[in-house]
Amino acid sequence: MSSLRDALIKYVAIRQALGAQFLEPARTLGHFVGFLDRKGAEYITTNLALRWATERKDVQRATWARRLSMVRRFATWLITFDPRTEIPPTRLIHARHRRNKPHIFTDEEIERLMEEAARLYSPTGLRALTHQTLIGLLASTGLRPGEALALNLNDVDLQNGILAIKQTKFGKSRFVPVEASTRAALAQYVQQCNELCSYRSTKRFLVSERGTRLDGCAARRTFAKVSCIIGLRPAARGHRIGRGPRLQDLRHTFATRKLVEWYRLGLDVERELPKLSTYLGHSDVSHTYWYIEAVPELLLLATEKISRQQRGSTP
Repeated sequence: MSSLRDALIKYVAIRQALGAQFLEPARTLGHFVGFLDRKGAEYITTNLALRWATERKDVQRATWARRLSMVRRFATWLITFDPRTEIPPTRLIHARHRRNKPHIFTDEEIERLMEEAARLYSPTGLRALTHQTLIGLLASTGLRPGEALALNLNDVDLQNGILAIKQTKFGKSRFVPVEASTRAALAQYVQQCNELCSYRSTKRFLVSERGTRLDGCAARRTFAKVSCIIGLRPAARGHRIGRGPRLQDLRHTFATRKLVEWYRLGLDVERELPKLSTYLGHSDVSHTYWYIEAVPELLLLATEKISRQQRGSTP
């Protein structure tokens, strides 16, 4: 095992000990260290880091920049132990960060996604059951996909209908209440999972066909596949999943529907918004305001409300 590989193992352990899940960065940096090993490199150089970050030509520049930023943080830690380490400069790859325009699912689309997920090939039926449950859980609660995948069995209180979301994005924890229908669906999942899976090897609530934790990459790829089948995504070549609606958009759909409901009920949305922000686990209410700008229907409803208020105040 190379010294860089040893260093990466220590780095990942430290980040996880500090509370970060660090699953995707650990996997990505593992690929980077493998790249350095193949090049015979004993330490990180800016040139090699840049070559690795940009070697895939089928992704956006923002992905290149993100890969390089992972290396930069690793190198910043590593230079303390190996002064030969070069830290790639910031903004070496210019990529304007833009939030993807959310896809707001209709009820019909969510139903079709869940129906198609239930048809996924699975020797035991567990793969289909888990992915169908994941889609329903995200649509009904607005959780981040990573939060749903990180739920442990003891985080799901089926008796009281409460989900314990622990140390997720921004290091925040919160309790998320679920409706009776969602609680019943989760209880049914547990029952069926116990019947189908006698070899569970993880404490995670959502499990794979093998009884292990459901991997985030596998979940996103499967969702993309299901989306292609029902026509929400264009068919992609080879192993690519193409572009289109993502698991994250189920969270956007949940938030958008709640805001639309409040506007139509005539509620004071500005007063209610902090409640939704807390429920969603946003670090700042401004992140929740983004939905009003990103979704045309919400922007129109907000504009109409302001117009009514202005007319009402006109003498």
